[in-house]
Amino acid sequence: MAETLTTEYALSTELGLTLVVLFGAAWVLFGYWLGRKNKTHEDFALAGRNVGFAFAAATAMATWVTSNTTLVAPQLTYQFGIWGMVGYSFAALGLILFAPLAKRIKTLLPNGYTSGDFIRLRFGRMSWHVFIVISVVYAFGWLVSLGMAGGILLEALSGLDYHLGMTAILIICVGYTLFGGLRAVIATDFIQALIIIIGVSVIAWLLIDNVGLDTIHSQLGSDHPKLLDVLFPAAIMFLFNNIFFGLGEIFHSNVWWSRALAFKKNVAFKAFLVGGLLWLPIPIVTGFIALAAPQLGIFPPSPDMVGPTVAAGVLGQVGAVVVFIVVFSALASSLDSLLAATSDLVTRDIYHKHLRKDASDGHLMRFNRYTILGLGILTWLLCMPRIATLGALLNFAGAFVASTIFPILLGLYNRRLPGRYAAAAMAVGTAVGLCSYFVIGFYVAALSSCAVSGLICAVGVWRSNEQFDWQQLDEKPDSQSPQTDKEQLQ
Repeated sequence: MAETLTTEYALSTELGLTLVVLFGAAWVLFGYWLGRKNKTHEDFALAGRNVGFAFAAATAMATWVTSNTTLVAPQLTYQFGIWGMVGYSFAALGLILFAPLAKRIKTLLPNGYTSGDFIRLRFGRMSWHVFIVISVVYAFGWLVSLGMAGGILLEALSGLDYHLGMTAILIICVGYTLFGGLRAVIATDFIQALIIIIGVSVIAWLLIDNVGLDTIHSQLGSDHPKLLDVLFPAAIMFLFNNIFFGLGEIFHSNVWWSRALAFKKNVAFKAFLVGGLLWLPIPIVTGFIALAAPQLGIFPPSPDMVGPTVAAGVLGQVGAVVVFIVVFSALASSLDSLLAATSDLVTRDIYHKHLRKDASDGHLMRFNRYTILGLGILTWLLCMPRIATLGALLNFAGAFVASTIFPILLGLYNRRLPGRYAAAAMAVGTAVGLCSYFVIGFYVAALSSCAVSGLICAVGVWRSNEQFDWQQLDEKPDSQSPQTDKEQLQ
């Protein structure tokens, strides 16, 4: 079968723009309405620390359904076959294994705001500096990938210019996050989670009904057998690399720490566990869509466009609308969360704790909003060149985040890991992961980063006689940390 590029679009440009405007207006107005309840900075940043189970589980699941799940999972299935979608589903382990960590975080840091608070209080300033660099690089990598995904979605479905779609998704998400803070993020996530679950199920059912499993399997077996090979070496390496990438993403990111701190006391464990189980089948379903591409003779101009292109090609205009709604919801549920969590990190850890310790509550809430706006503008500028595919961009960040897994785990459960070893583990692990990324391939970056970081942490625990006092993590609001003198020494 001749390989031809897909040039016909399932949606007209006018319909694509109409959907963007309707969804954008609805989310921004909803965020404005919810934002009226925010009276303090804690309300804005942590939704009053009073989020119940239904909203907690929905926001955990919806936030993890990102451009990765809806666009990159099909891309990697297109490239690696069945291990692409199955391997991606193992990222659910991040949410599931974070469940007990979330419970402990809520116990140890009753007054905490961010993951940076924990690193600063547990390991000192040296580790905090390394951690902030990792967090910022990861945050912008994810923000840029989400902005790019918005442009790719509209371009693939309607032919609308990439830059216009990317600009639209950023304006919408910045708008309702700016008005409503985490309260608006979690409330919209609840609605978006329902849309994602129903929409993905409809797409999978229609695809199977129109094409058929036997037809897809036969075509792949004869023309692309590697995609069905369970011993495909690069795909197996990707499987294990993705597990550690997912763990690093969740364990370190303030997106998840802010939720652990915002949920009610007995909700965090159950919410993350259920959220992970709900998320588990979604990349398998979205990845399956890409396996139909060879059978249909669809070869998109870029691998990260394969998901929406195939779905729209098979299901027509109605299916394209469903695809748009699902992917748009997935992008929004992650982009708003990342904007809120990153702005909290900048406001709390950098501005309040190091630049304006005497800032009032109202001043911090205003600065938090300015930061959300600034992050949106900077993300827009970084998205303009469209420098890489989504998969390549996201896996570059894996070298950074995987180095934080063992420092976070041991920091929460072991008293003996010193700050200097935690800092070395994150810095050296990241450096080795980056070397692996460029020298070997993206599918080993997180794996090598985590291995080196774990080895350094093991040496630190073995050589240390320190016994950290967990009470030092209970930092009183608007007061100096009991570890301040120790931090200055480190």
